[in-house]
Amino acid sequence: MHELAMVTLGHALGEAAGRLAAAGIPEPHREAERIWADLTGRERSAAFLARHDPVDPSDAAAFTDAVSRRAAGEPLAYVTGRCGFRYLELRIDRRALIPRPETEGLVSLVLERVRTGVAADIGTGSGCVALSLLTEGSFREVAAVDRSADALHLARENAALVGAAPRCVLGDLTQALATGSCDALVSNPPYLTVAEHAALDGSVREWEPAEALVSGADGLAATRALLEDGRRVVRPGGWIALELDASRAAASAAIAGEHGWIEITLARDLFGRERYLLARRSES
Repeated sequence: MHELAMVTLGHALGEAAGRLAAAGIPEPHREAERIWADLTGRERSAAFLARHDPVDPSDAAAFTDAVSRRAAGEPLAYVTGRCGFRYLELRIDRRALIPRPETEGLVSLVLERVRTGVAADIGTGSGCVALSLLTEGSFREVAAVDRSADALHLARENAALVGAAPRCVLGDLTQALATGSCDALVSNPPYLTVAEHAALDGSVREWEPAEALVSGADGLAATRALLEDGRRVVRPGGWIALELDASRAAASAAIAGEHGWIEITLARDLFGRERYLLARRSES
């Protein structure tokens, strides 16, 4: 790709796809087109129409670098710096986890139960959940909470990008939230053990922040803390909604019961796994 700036876009994409295929990247042609489209702000379909056009030198340099990073195993979303989440197009980089489709389901389940008042997204990362609640619900306020200052800065960048204004809070889990301050407490917390994290595919283990994935010896430390202190933070009649590791769904429900939550529900994701816990705080 040394002469990328002197060739047509079609040739550049073909050469990039060859490099990605050699690196073992699935669907290399699609990924090459996606990288080009995201870097240049164009639709993927535009690449076909412009396949005979010469490549701009500045675009060529950025494309060459991005293809090299992807071929080295960096996740596609980090390479392009963009990810879609529900109705939003967000910035993403190594400051936060890449948003997953399963977490989109968490937002839907919350909005089915509460759409007004005050919500808090714990471990906001990129801000994807907090910003979706703000733009799709009718909440008076949504707090985006994270203990990572870097992640919180990314959430602020995404808030400016989508034109929303969450209250960004630097803090560990619910510690910075006032008693009885929330109608909905929402979180996709870390829920893996150290051993499970070590066994993850390298595209996750070596690139995404471990502190957003690992949670104590049994993987339940954050979930347990949220269910315990959530009783203080959530107003009577309010809701807690957590994304879970499916293997710990029953244990999570048992913890919720021990801490006095009612109407405890384990909801399944699109693959039929018990992925979400929803529960209500009693009126007493």
